[in-house]
Amino acid sequence: MDLSNNINSAQKAFKDWTKVSFSDRQQLLLHLAGVLEKNKEQFAKTITTEMHKPISQSIAEIEKSAGMIKYYAEADNVLKPEEIKTEFSVSEVHYDALGIILGVMPWNFPFWQVLRFAVPAILAGNVVILKHASICFGSGDAIEQAFEDAGFSKYIFQNLRIGHNEIKEILETPLVRGVSLTGSEKAGSEVAALAGKNIKKSILELGGSDAYIVLEDADYQKAAKDGPLAKLSNTGQICNAAKRFIIHKEIEKDFLPLFIEEFKTFQPGDPFKMETKLSKMARPDLADELENQYKKALEHGAEVVVALERISESEFRPGIIRVKEGNPILQEELFGPLAILMTGKDDGEILKLANDIPFGLGNSVWTKDKQRAQFFIDNLESGTVSINKSTSSDTRLPFGGAKSSGYGVELSLHALKEFTQVKTVVGNI
Repeated sequence: MDLSNNINSAQKAFKDWTKVSFSDRQQLLLHLAGVLEKNKEQFAKTITTEMHKPISQSIAEIEKSAGMIKYYAEADNVLKPEEIKTEFSVSEVHYDALGIILGVMPWNFPFWQVLRFAVPAILAGNVVILKHASICFGSGDAIEQAFEDAGFSKYIFQNLRIGHNEIKEILETPLVRGVSLTGSEKAGSEVAALAGKNIKKSILELGGSDAYIVLEDADYQKAAKDGPLAKLSNTGQICNAAKRFIIHKEIEKDFLPLFIEEFKTFQPGDPFKMETKLSKMARPDLADELENQYKKALEHGAEVVVALERISESEFRPGIIRVKEGNPILQEELFGPLAILMTGKDDGEILKLANDIPFGLGNSVWTKDKQRAQFFIDNLESGTVSINKSTSSDTRLPFGGAKSSGYGVELSLHALKEFTQVKTVVGNI
């Protein structure tokens, strides 16, 4: 593939796209949402075929993506020039699009992850080149076609069937002005280093090991009911899934049987059946990695609560392990159907357990006490704190991580400014 042709074509498209008004861009986004809604079963089938997500969850992914696009299609124009009162006759802040933005996207949400990055970037006046996960090239092609079917000019969104080696070449091209990556800590570090070396803006949404904290005054029955879904949706292959269940010692005996009962309702099934809640993992090597992490945790003292059982090259019956401080598995992300259980005697100890990891994507806290909730809001080291609900992304709210979970913001109106150049205009006319 001659990448220079794709990049030059993208640059020409960018020059034209920046002249299109914000409201006209929004009209095209409304058409894009309609394309997704009209073809949601077809797109969902592509997702399930490529990475084995249960079909009901694939349909939900397309519906959520369409809803997100509508949000931006109806959003206020926060990019219009801002007037600042000074002694000068003209004092303004402008937000100019950067140009070509590279997206390096993962397989776990083949449409949602791509579109939640691309839509605000494109609405801000940029154009996008996508390097999708190798098992999701079909999803990338489908998204590109959806943009064209919605009326977007060719090259505003391009899906390139390329490997990781081409990322370096793209980021070293002067016309490419930024990169957004969703993926592993290792991949994020490498891409951010390349971006930094070439002075490009970067946004990273990386791994997580989110805590699901249940205090003794919480509605623990609801927490026990919601917890397994928070862990096992998409077969546990979600960055901000609940991964460490930190339970107050006083309610452990009451909470755990309810939690295990619900947890065991998630059993592997045919991903193309609507009733299936759990499917196989996206690739056999990912299943190998999870199994090795499970064994490693046990070797370092973890106790089996519910055994993780491998029943095929990519399928598991989901497991739960009880882990104590110091187990090296706590410094890693478990990306699959394996949950960690921990207990704490008070708020201080629970907070310490929650924060004592490299990641900081999101945490969920269950309590009926507003003061205790505020303690965790103020002290948890993460991009999101959810109260009496599972952690999930919401189009209306900023989404991003702290520490090794990355930097930068996706979603909400904040995302519209991420790939813009802030330009100060000041003087007398």
